[in-house]
Amino acid sequence: MGTQGPFYSHSLLDITPARTILVYRNGDEFYVGTKFVINRKRVPNIEALMTQLNDKLAVPFGVRRLYTPCQGHRILELEQLQQGGKYVAAGRERFRKLDYFHIAPRKPTRMKKFKEIRPVVHCDMNVPSRWQTFHRKPRHIFVFTNGNIFVPPAKLIIPRFTLFDWNNVLSMIGEKVHPASGGVRRLYTMDGLLLHNSNDLIDHHYYVASGLEHFKHLPYWETTRISKEDKEKYAEFEKNPRRKKKVSIIFLKNIIFRSTFQYYHYSHHCHICHKYIWLYRRITKHLG
Repeated sequence: MGTQGPFYSHSLLDITPARTILVYRNGDEFYVGTKFVINRKRVPNIEALMTQLNDKLAVPFGVRRLYTPCQGHRILELEQLQQGGKYVAAGRERFRKLDYFHIAPRKPTRMKKFKEIRPVVHCDMNVPSRWQTFHRKPRHIFVFTNGNIFVPPAKLIIPRFTLFDWNNVLSMIGEKVHPASGGVRRLYTMDGLLLHNSNDLIDHHYYVASGLEHFKHLPYWETTRISKEDKEKYAEFEKNPRRKKKVSIIFLKNIIFRSTFQYYHYSHHCHICHKYIWLYRRITKHLG
């Protein structure tokens, strides 16, 4: 009989029926409670129950205590839990008295529907509005390197799904444009206006990419890779005295001579040297 005692008691533990309880959050007048099934095989003690409550209840600093909903008596053993009982889970704070039994679920608020603004029809022509087509099409842009007038603009096609995240746009530009200060962190218009999102990007326009340094006003349009029409359009920025910034002739001269020497030293192509000398004369003519 003595050898059958432990086996007999273990069998009784296994056949103990599971209990279902409803647990509220302490002081939450909008939380309708969550049901928990307590099985003695998986939840042998009160500490295991606290772990299970932590997995499903978003209680600040975790569930540390369990109270009765009416008087706020603390539950210390699993044997105190009753089938179908209701309890309140809390952290280390005291019990907050509420009418937990009559917490009604909140009805979802109805979202006000706005009528779609359709484009105006003129002469049977259906033209979509700008907000409908902005993120549906990719952007074809040309990007210069800030402070470097000898690197031709990089041609990029920004996919429409990339336009939703400005950081992804800058990262994509950084794959082809390499500023001296590091990765691409800023994007400017040709007249030095800083862009903050892809809504300002215009298809088939030119821009200047830089790192964390400020925009350098240089005649980027003097490169031979730009068409004559674009050169005439962007050259008008220098005629605007409010946006014009004087650039040091010595600074440009150093850039040109350094680049000329580099190409001559490594490539020995004299026609490239003549190209930069011609470019230097064009720049000094613009700057006066």
